[in-house]
Order: sequence, then structure tokens, then C-alpha cells
Amino acid sequence: MYQVSDNISKRFANLVALPQVQQALAFVEHDQERCIAQQCELVQIEAPTGQEGKRAAAFVDMLRACGIRDAKIDPAGNVVAIRHGKGNGPKVLVEGHLDTVFPLGSVHGVEKRDGFLCAPGIGDDTRALAMLLSLLRAMDAAGIETCGDIYFVGTTREEGMGSLGGMKDFLTEHTDIDVSISVDNHNMAGIVYQATIGETWEISFSGVGGHAFTDFGKIAQPLHAAARAVAKIADITVPSTPRTSFCVSNFHGGNDAGIHAIASEATIKINFRSDGEAEFAAVKKAIFEAIDAACAEETARWGKNTVVCSKHMVGSIPGGTQDCHAPLVEAAWLGLQYLGVEPELAASGCTNANVAIAKGIPAICIGRAYAPDDAAKITYTHSLDERYPVEGAYKAVQQTLLILLMAAGMDTVEPIVR
Repeated sequence: MYQVSDNISKRFANLVALPQVQQALAFVEHDQERCIAQQCELVQIEAPTGQEGKRAAAFVDMLRACGIRDAKIDPAGNVVAIRHGKGNGPKVLVEGHLDTVFPLGSVHGVEKRDGFLCAPGIGDDTRALAMLLSLLRAMDAAGIETCGDIYFVGTTREEGMGSLGGMKDFLTEHTDIDVSISVDNHNMAGIVYQATIGETWEISFSGVGGHAFTDFGKIAQPLHAAARAVAKIADITVPSTPRTSFCVSNFHGGNDAGIHAIASEATIKINFRSDGEAEFAAVKKAIFEAIDAACAEETARWGKNTVVCSKHMVGSIPGGTQDCHAPLVEAAWLGLQYLGVEPELAASGCTNANVAIAKGIPAICIGRAYAPDDAAKITYTHSLDERYPVEGAYKAVQQTLLILLMAAGMDTVEPIVR
């Protein structure tokens, strides 16, 4: 059974006993309608990875309306707002990412159905941005002063080929961040405190093109080499613990104009991840060996020319570990219990928290939705049918508030991390 240390338990008890904290928690609940409205407004400003500019501009305006007059868009496209503390505490980052996985033209309004908001990107991670705004309003309404500065940030390029790029750029620029809190899980019960390693590679297979009939047997076929590689990769076995995965997500070769041609080039993209460094190295080695063997076999099959391959890494996600009893994890656990939610430790994940963890910064990724039953947990994230449960949504904001105040500290509550 998970046991929280006496030190963190006492600090948490002191925190929730403060009248201004109780006032802020109450404000968050009453602010739910406005928070939901801003969530719906932001999701209709589409923001595919690398095209977050319009949403960033709108988010800056919303932050300024919350009193952060110097909110800005930094050179990396991130939206950055600082709520200054008293200068005697850590610098704390709380962030959600601006981008979604959907191309422009995917969102056609927000539908309210059976207790859910329905729209592509309505949860991941648009909801986190609206939560940051509600947090600012609550802290100001309750007159909360923190020891440390709090950075409220909307990051770019978290998804897909972005490979957490906005977060990487922000932490490269701000080397003095002491604590990092990412809001990017669906179910607020989950506490992600570990960082899964991941890489995405583009592999190109090249050779001689020709006529599908007259040149058959005279040349090795790059597209066939790619297919051989995918088949070999599909047969690789990986351990379930530590969790390890691989996925060939793209396969391209030839075109309709050359439907009767032997394509001179084919390309695949593959992503692989693991919670263990040794296991990650092993699956990477097996994948690259499969690719090289496929080229050699297709070349030998015909004995006429050589199929060659080039490997190009297009995305890298850093990994790392933390103790499950790190103060930040224990604070998150207590926050959930206080709000009547059964906590769940999620040992692995690929989120912006990875970047901080890999740098040795105490960090967690927490949830954006209250999901007390199985129906509320089904969100179709990364689907055009994505949905977000409305009932009790404010609880996720309250959870973030409690962790944030434990991290930044207040006059009578010493910060848990310095």
C-alpha cells in the first residue's frame, strides 16, 4: 500500500486548512461554466502541430484578461505568462500543449451530448489551457500569494513529429525551472511520474526503377525491400515489462501515375519506445538489423543491383526515472484523496513531463478530467469522435491547484521542492 511521508502529509494538511485555499477551491467549482466556455472557444481555433499561431494569440489574450499583462509568445511559439511570487521559493512551471493531432478543417463546432463535449481535440490538450485560466482566476480571487514564481505556459509541438519540441525549447531557455507540472492525461486519477524513451525514424529504400513487366527480374525492387523489412519488424518480440513497443506507422512507395512501374524508392516511418534503457537499445538494434537484412535479401533475390537504405531520425523523446515517493508525487496523491478520487500511479508515459524528468527536474503529468466510472473514461482521444466529460470537471482544476500551491509554497506552507 502506498504510504505518504509524514512531512508531506503535514504540509498538505496545513495547506488545505488555509482560508484562502478553501476560497480558491470553491471559486474553481463555481468557475466551471466559464472554464468550459473557454475550452469550447479554444478548440474551435484549430492548432495542428506546427500551426499553433492563431490559438497561441487567442490564449495570450485570455491570459492578459486574467491579469497577466506581460503574457507573450516566445520565439519557439510557446505562450508564456508569469505570476510572480514573493521571491523566496522555487520557480514552478504548469503547462498544457497548444497543438492537436488533427489537420485544419477537422473541427466543426462543439456538440454537447450525453454529458460530454464532443469535438476533435476537446480534451487533448485544449482542456488544459482552459484549466490554466481558471487557476489564475481562482488564485487572484482568493488573494493567494505564493513563495515562488509560477510560469503558466501553453507549449507548441508536443504531438507527433513535434516530439515535445516546445517544451524542449522552453526548458532550454529557462534553465532555472525547479518544478514542472504538465496537464495532459485524460483521467485525473492517474499520476505519471516516469518518462518513457521514444524515437521516430524515417527509413528510405532506394534502387533502380523500371517497367513492371519488361524490367521484372532484372532489378531488385526497393518497395519489396521495404515490405520485407516491415514483415521482419512485425516478428520482433519485446518484453511486456518494462513496457516496450514498436509501430510502423507509415509506408509509402510509387504513385498512381506509375502504377505499372517498379518504384525506385519506398519509405517507412517507425516509432519505438520503452520504459527501460536496455530494452530500448535492444529493440532499436533489432529493428535496424531487420531493415539491413531486408535490403540484403531483396538484393540477393535478383542479383542484379543493390537496394540501399538511409536512416533519418525525425523525432526523439527523452526518458528518465523518478522515485514514486518523490515529494511532488506524494502531493499529487494527497490531492486526489482529498478530492475523493482514488489515486493511480502510472509508471510510464510520453508527455512533456519527459523533458523535465530527463533534465533531473522534479516533474509529473496529471489529468484534465474527472472520470469516476467506465463511461467517463472512454474519450476516443486522437479520434475525430473525441469527447470530454463535463460533470465534475472542476475537480481536475482543484487537483492542479493543490499540487501547484504545494510546489510553489505559501507563507505558512514551505515548498515541497527547492
